[in-house]
Amino acid sequence: MKLIVGLGNPGAKYARHRHNIGFMALDRMADDHGFGPWKGKHQGSITEGRFGSDRAVLLKPETFMNNSGQSVQAAMRFYKLDPEDVVVLHDEIDLAPGKVKHKVGGGHAGHNGLRSVHAHIGPDYARVRLGVGHPGHKDRVPAYVLHDFAKTDEAWLDDVLRGVSDGAPFLAAGDPSKFMNAVALQVSPPRSGTGQKAPKPKASAEAGQKPVAATPEPAEAVTERKSAIQKLLERFR
Repeated sequence: MKLIVGLGNPGAKYARHRHNIGFMALDRMADDHGFGPWKGKHQGSITEGRFGSDRAVLLKPETFMNNSGQSVQAAMRFYKLDPEDVVVLHDEIDLAPGKVKHKVGGGHAGHNGLRSVHAHIGPDYARVRLGVGHPGHKDRVPAYVLHDFAKTDEAWLDDVLRGVSDGAPFLAAGDPSKFMNAVALQVSPPRSGTGQKAPKPKASAEAGQKPVAATPEPAEAVTERKSAIQKLLERFR
């Protein structure tokens, strides 16, 4: 069984913040895959269900971002899970908007939610990094992530959420490669060929008919033309 965690802050005023893309992803998963209603438990909201034969628990910590690890640790203890059974979805400013990466282990890169998870369960869990872009200067990061997505973000954001939801069964099955393939099919779908066929050569006759060869000039006409030329030359001798 997998514990799939989305990071964010509880409350309606935070719902569309860039920092809450983890919550958004879990909401989309739960809706698309027919999970049960959300319930308050383990210092967060949880819902249980299955992706095919694989059971999973979705968790949205309600401790606020900086204390997310408390909720994750409580859920892990209840379900008797190891860090390897945990997948955390979170916003990533070091990835361009619409980019998604999967990794296991590593540092928290200054992300306060991951910092808290690290402190409570260690670094040996999987995480899905959901790119939201960087504001350009580190001093602007807090205001940037604690702000609603712009209207111009809606198209790529919907593609990402659909892709993550499509790939959720592979997260539950522990197959990150197939998960990333599912995401790519929504975020960067294969395009059909746009090249045009070379134009057909112009036919001298209607389609289906053989071209007509030129009719040879009669020998008499050639002789008469030569005679006329000779007469003209004799006038100027």
